[in-house]
Amino acid sequence: MSVNAMCYESQFFEFTPQTCILRVYITFQDFLFEMLLVVEKVIMKKLESIQVPRISHFQIRESTEKYLHFINERFNILFQKMEKWLLKLVLSIPKNILLPEDKVHAQYTYNKEEFDLLKHETDTLQNKYKAESLAKQALIAELEEQKQVQAELEKVLVWFDGLDKICREHGNIDLKESFGFVTQNSRKLQDKVIEIDLKYKKIKVDGSALTPVCLRSRKPK
Repeated sequence: MSVNAMCYESQFFEFTPQTCILRVYITFQDFLFEMLLVVEKVIMKKLESIQVPRISHFQIRESTEKYLHFINERFNILFQKMEKWLLKLVLSIPKNILLPEDKVHAQYTYNKEEFDLLKHETDTLQNKYKAESLAKQALIAELEEQKQVQAELEKVLVWFDGLDKICREHGNIDLKESFGFVTQNSRKLQDKVIEIDLKYKKIKVDGSALTPVCLRSRKPK
């Protein structure tokens, strides 16, 4: 059997040519052996029907095995020639033939430096794509958060509109003016509180400075 790997042929046929040849060889061997068994049975029947000196079954089997050995030697010689031509003419792919999936390599040939450069550019693009994907996810999350905030603001505006409507129905002034008036008065109250607190602290400091200090007189001895 041939020891050539024939990887390209195995890729095309999806089996190794040597395996195919081996199966053909085994098939011929099995057929030859079965044929000789049939011939042996026919000879036994013929010998039983004619008047000849008795020939034992062992002698017939011995003769059959010798014939099988002879045929097998001739068959091996012929099969070696057949294997050679099958592997060369039938189960081989010429050197100038490319499989469809390999034609792209013939169109775009790269040396090691060009391949490394292309790999570097591919890695760079992949990293950029990952960064843009993360940024996109962050923007989507921010948009979702803004939608939630907008929904809450719309609820507040609806609440203010309802409160303004209630105020108008009960004859009150405009709600915005009311909030402005309340805000203005609260600021005035804060200023007054700060002013009173400062005056209180000042009075407390002045009062403590004017308070007389009583000295304990000593008793005479």
